[in-house]
Amino acid sequence: MSGWDEGAVYYSDQAQFPRDGNSDPSTTTPSRHSVLVKFKEFIRGFETEKGVYPYRESLVQNPRHLVVNLEDLDGFDPELPAKLRASPADYLPLFETAAGEVLSGLKPKVATESGEMEEPVSGDVQILLTSKEDPISMRSLGAQYISKLVKITGISIAASRTKAKATYVTLLCKNCRNVKTVPCRPGLGGAIVPRSCDHIPQPGEEPCPLDPWIMVPDKSKYVDQQTLKLQENPEDVPTGELPRNILVSVDRHLVQTIVPGTRLTVMGIYSIFQAANSSTSHKGAVAVRQPYIRVVGIEEVNEANSRGQAAFTAEEVEEFKKFAAQPDAYQTICSKIAPSIFGHDDLKKAVACLLFGGSRKTLPDGVRLRGDINVLLLGDPSTAKSQFLKFVEKTAPVAVYTSGKGSSAAGLTASVIQDSSSREFYLEGGAMVLADGGVVCIDEFDKMRPEDRVAIHEAMEQQTISIAKAGITTVLNSRTSVLAAANPPSGRYDDLKTAQDNIDLQTTILSRFDLIFIVKDVRRYDQDKQIASHVIRVHASASATSGESKSSKEENWLKRYLHYCRTQCHPRLSEAASKKLQTEYVNIRQNMRQQANETGVPAAIPITVRQLEAVIRLSEALAKMRLSHVATDEHVKEAIRLFTVSTMDAARSGVNQQIHLTPEMANEIQQAETHIKRRVGIGSYISERRLIDELTRMGMNESIVRRALLIMHQREEVEYKRERRVIIRKA
Repeated sequence: MSGWDEGAVYYSDQAQFPRDGNSDPSTTTPSRHSVLVKFKEFIRGFETEKGVYPYRESLVQNPRHLVVNLEDLDGFDPELPAKLRASPADYLPLFETAAGEVLSGLKPKVATESGEMEEPVSGDVQILLTSKEDPISMRSLGAQYISKLVKITGISIAASRTKAKATYVTLLCKNCRNVKTVPCRPGLGGAIVPRSCDHIPQPGEEPCPLDPWIMVPDKSKYVDQQTLKLQENPEDVPTGELPRNILVSVDRHLVQTIVPGTRLTVMGIYSIFQAANSSTSHKGAVAVRQPYIRVVGIEEVNEANSRGQAAFTAEEVEEFKKFAAQPDAYQTICSKIAPSIFGHDDLKKAVACLLFGGSRKTLPDGVRLRGDINVLLLGDPSTAKSQFLKFVEKTAPVAVYTSGKGSSAAGLTASVIQDSSSREFYLEGGAMVLADGGVVCIDEFDKMRPEDRVAIHEAMEQQTISIAKAGITTVLNSRTSVLAAANPPSGRYDDLKTAQDNIDLQTTILSRFDLIFIVKDVRRYDQDKQIASHVIRVHASASATSGESKSSKEENWLKRYLHYCRTQCHPRLSEAASKKLQTEYVNIRQNMRQQANETGVPAAIPITVRQLEAVIRLSEALAKMRLSHVATDEHVKEAIRLFTVSTMDAARSGVNQQIHLTPEMANEIQQAETHIKRRVGIGSYISERRLIDELTRMGMNESIVRRALLIMHQREEVEYKRERRVIIRKA
């Protein structure tokens, strides 16, 4: 029988004293004192192994707050966590009192002025709870959870500034100067002020009126308090729904530990408050209250344990290591990337590198080098660019998908919003901040307004976003990879134009992409046949359910493997690989300079030190796929090959005016120009197709005619109209 030796008065239940069953608390629930004693025993006596008392130690080292694991409490006494979960508002203050008493017992005694030894006065200890249980979704929080302990996850999207919250309010009677101290409800509740003064008037004295109290702010006690807005994780939101958010209130030592854009797991008490400016529809509803969560424990979900089960079982780790040791691991991973898309092997390899990422480095002087790889896909319609983006969005541990036309600079970086109730400004992170530690997929990259595109320059290279708006000056982290898809300005990739005209993006943004792929829709008989059969097979067998479960399992496996590699492996370059890289980079620069000297036109895509860093990152990503801690020659070789087929190829693409013109060709082009000038008078116009047909009937080669037209267009002798279908000759 618990609590028998408490020193309470016990008596037998006699028939002549009938009473209600629940008027005596000691028979139904153990009294508060016995619970307090149990809590004190737990803090003093819980040991993990022989002679190690974790809670006692941490309390002495950090007397302000104590992090308690509910599993430990459960192992000590299974009743306590059940009580904490059922009515946390009653038992948590007891726990904090117990911690305070234990702390004052652990400290050495101090001598007072009179010379007597007495225990030091300990401050309040804040108890923070953690637990390994699964969080519940924000949507399932209902009335049955009110004033219970809940655990939810989400992204903090806004944080208010710190306010002072009174714990005890000191009241003064206007009439008789009587002083009274009233406790305040924790969280967002207020104090309950009595209506009348309890002073008994003397004869001849006038009695105190109703509501005589005035508050004395200077004598009251305060703690810090801050409210956060927690929004559902994007991957938990059902299709077609808007993400929900909930108000979260933190106090004391948790204040100002959270910045917007952080992923959190929150333990708290689901409570309600009367909103001051509740909407007009609720004005008449007396009993309607707003829910919020009063936090009693907070964990940041950082990159290491972001998303899902971060704890890998021993079997999984074994399987991952076994897989990484296979010679064809790289091939297997690339075959798992977007398996429903035919061909594009190098592109799949690049996307695999993007998902694994290089290693982030912090130099001794505080400079950070990014480890994330950015890829740009540029090319014709219907070459599965958006499908790649969608696949990456599903596979990456953290991903945000946006379209270029529908996103503004503020939506991508961060916006400053004015709070409706308190009229103060706060920050809300945009796509680049929310995808911290993951991938941002931007479709229709070329349709973005230039001033919005400039906003992501900083995020792509420095991996921060700095804001100076409305009195808020701050720097937010955005350690993301960017996967962008764009079309050339004329809709299709035009081989007759120069690379500059085809890639209509500024050099500043192009140099920030590590890999630039030009995806062309090439018409080749055998390839078209294979693509057609592949697409038809995909459509025909899509309804087969057996394949679906397998693919989802594979996708999940890839996600877990990705996660494991990103957290466990941070490769560095070996000596030999560094030397090889150095010579290759110098050669590439040499070739580019030579090409620029020959053609007289600088390359559309610059080859700078950023591109050298890009190759280093690619080598590290390739090493990471094999769980190897050193990037070797092979990795560098493959990285340079990828870089050559993508960026270098794009830099050399398109037509150069001086393409090795033999004298005969130059002569033919000259003849074609003469014929065109004869056929089209100054100021008249003709359909391009018709002109080419007429000249080919005269025995000219079509490509020569097109080249002549191109050269005339560059000299501005002819002009194109109506989507390049009509030619107008200018003076």
